[in-house]
Amino acid sequence: MSIRVLIADDQPIVRTGLTMLLDAQPDIEVVGAAADGREAVGMALQLRPDVGLFDIRMPLMDGIEATRRLAGPDVTDPLPIVVITTFDLDEYVHGALKAGARGFLLKDAGPALLTQAIHAAAAGDALIAPSVTVRLLEAFANAQTSPPRQPIELLTAREEEVLVPVALGRTNNEIASELHITPSTVKAHLASLMRKLGARNRVEVAMWAHETGRI
Repeated sequence: MSIRVLIADDQPIVRTGLTMLLDAQPDIEVVGAAADGREAVGMALQLRPDVGLFDIRMPLMDGIEATRRLAGPDVTDPLPIVVITTFDLDEYVHGALKAGARGFLLKDAGPALLTQAIHAAAAGDALIAPSVTVRLLEAFANAQTSPPRQPIELLTAREEEVLVPVALGRTNNEIASELHITPSTVKAHLASLMRKLGARNRVEVAMWAHETGRI
């Protein structure tokens, strides 16, 4: 089954380029392309794509507000959204992650990383551009004014071991290799971490690790 993607970008040439790039992948299909955030929200509700790929700076409604409406904390069935932008600005990343985005990429990321982010979002994982991951999560943690939430259960020693590489942006396969365990075991520990922390995805797990000084 192909991953059905909705693109939102106010520049026609970018929409066309992203559509051609993603449609060239054997297991990805672009089902719609919106010119602004408001149109993206309407198309998402109508087309029910598997993943949204949204620019940030768009007219009428920006990508962060569109993400909030489709993937925010109050959304019952959130759409996995990857935010892609030209601007490497902390405020954009913080806004996108707080709005519920499962990924953040710069437009110079390249086809391989873009495709990887789409697959990660569809699988319930998250991917942030490696060039900004640690710096941005640390900045997010430093900006917190309220104490981090406490887990509903104490974390096990192995969960603590998995938590650190997750917060550093490692993939499940990289964590498995580093800890000498299987990827399925990593996935099980990550699911347990998300349950205990009340996190919806690995980005929120990573945020919590930085908030609590694990990194």
